[in-house]
Amino acid sequence: MTDKDIQQAVLRELEWEPQVKSTEIGVAVKNGIVTLTGFVDSFGKKYHAERAAKRVTGVKAVVNDLEVKLPFSSERTDEDIAKSAVQALQYRITVPDEKIKVIVQNGWITLEGNVEWNYQKEAAESAVRYLSGVKGVTNLITVRPKVSPTEVRGKIEEALKRYAELDAQRISVEVQGTKVILRGTVHSWAEKDEAERAAWRAPGVTEVDNMITVSPVLEPV
Repeated sequence: MTDKDIQQAVLRELEWEPQVKSTEIGVAVKNGIVTLTGFVDSFGKKYHAERAAKRVTGVKAVVNDLEVKLPFSSERTDEDIAKSAVQALQYRITVPDEKIKVIVQNGWITLEGNVEWNYQKEAAESAVRYLSGVKGVTNLITVRPKVSPTEVRGKIEEALKRYAELDAQRISVEVQGTKVILRGTVHSWAEKDEAERAAWRAPGVTEVDNMITVSPVLEPV
């Protein structure tokens, strides 16, 4: 696919994504790298725009330069945002809220603390991402290791084989302590993303180095 083809496909995907307004977003593509520019009125829209771009075949990377510009009615003090964030974490049953600290500065939330599973880390970020007044989220929560590297690798390889949209034969899994390294080639960024999510779902994983390359045309295995 040419950069022009990718640009048009990303624009169409943004139009298809109900969480964003495609008219607010500019799309530029160079060597398969997509850059998103413009202004959106919530961090949620910025997040979903990036996810939409990553779903498009041929996209190698996404630079999200969208700026969150809140309408006056959505402006809130850092104290109000912090209170809402704490409550949101308490309401999310998959989040061990007692292990998470919330810091808010100029509308930007930073999450810190330790959890046992990566899904808990993701759930914490999801809980605060759409709060009114939020301009961004930095997730610094760490995952504590609980299992052996051999067990981690086995669970990830089993997960990759279960996913119909992934060709597990094209992906190799290496585990160094609590770090997972993924290598191989897939059709789209969405497949690369899905392989990484599979790795993060394994217990004890604290880091994933996703070295999988995206190539629309794959050679026979």
